[in-house]
Amino acid sequence: MLSSFLQYEFLRNALYTGLLIGFIGPLLGTFVVVRRLSLIADALSHVTLSGIAFGLMLDKKFGVGISPFYAGMSFSVIGSVFIEQLRRVYKAYQELAIPIILSGGVGLSVIFISLANGFNTDLFNYLFGSVTAVSRQDLWTILIVAVVVTALIGLFYKELFMLSFDEEHAVVSGIHARRIHFLFIVLTALVIAASIRIVGVLLVSALMTLPVAASIRIARGFKQAILLSIVFGEISVISGLIFGYYFEIPPGGTIVLTSILILVVTILVKKGIQRTRTKRVKT
Repeated sequence: MLSSFLQYEFLRNALYTGLLIGFIGPLLGTFVVVRRLSLIADALSHVTLSGIAFGLMLDKKFGVGISPFYAGMSFSVIGSVFIEQLRRVYKAYQELAIPIILSGGVGLSVIFISLANGFNTDLFNYLFGSVTAVSRQDLWTILIVAVVVTALIGLFYKELFMLSFDEEHAVVSGIHARRIHFLFIVLTALVIAASIRIVGVLLVSALMTLPVAASIRIARGFKQAILLSIVFGEISVISGLIFGYYFEIPPGGTIVLTSILILVVTILVKKGIQRTRTKRVKT
C-alpha cells in the first residue's frame, strides 16, 4: 500500500507531512492534556480557519496572492497571544480566554467565508484535510515547524514539565512562568496550523488529544506517555492517509476514527490487566 505513496510526489508530500504531524501533535498534546487545556486546540483551530478564510477572501475579492495556509498560521499565532493576554486579565477565571477566542474565531470565519463567496473545494480541504493538497513548499514549512517545536520542547522540557504539574513550585524554583507559558501557547498554535493540511480544521484537536488519552491509560510515567502517544499518533495518521487515499475520502475522519479505535483498545486492555491482577490477589 505504501508503494503508491512513494511513487507520486504529491503522495510523498502527504506521507512525509503526516509523519511529521503525527510526531509533533501528540508530543505537544501530552503537555496540553496534562495542563487541562485540551479545548485550546479547538479555539486555535477556529482562529486558524478565520485566517484561511481571510486568505481566500483576499484572493477572490482583490486578487492578492496570499496563501491561505500561511494566513491561517499567522492568525493562529496571533490568537494564541490573545489567549495568553486574556488569561492574565482573568486571573481567577483563566479558562474564559478559550471560549472568548473560539467565539471570535468562529465569528470572523463566518464573515470571511461569506465575503469569499461561500464554501468551495479549497475550503473543504482545509476543513477536513486532503491527501492531495500538500505542496512541497508546505512540506518544508511543516518540517521547519516540527524541528523548531521539537528543539524547544527538548530545550525547555524541565520547565514545561514542572509548570504542567506544579506551577507554584516551578515559580519558587526560579522558572519564569510567563515566558514559558507564552512559548508553550505559540508552539501549540504552530502545531495546530501545521496539522490542518492533513487533519483539517474541525478535527485537528483530536490528533493532539486522542493519542494522549490512549497513552495515559497504559503508560507508567510521563515520558512513556509521550512516547506511546507519538506511536499512536503515527499509526493513526498513516492509517488515515492510506484509507483516505484508497477510499477517496478526507483523511481527517479516518485519522480520528483510528485514534478512537486505539483509545477503545487501550481502555479494554487496561481493564483486562486490572481484572487479571484482581483475580491473582483473590487467589
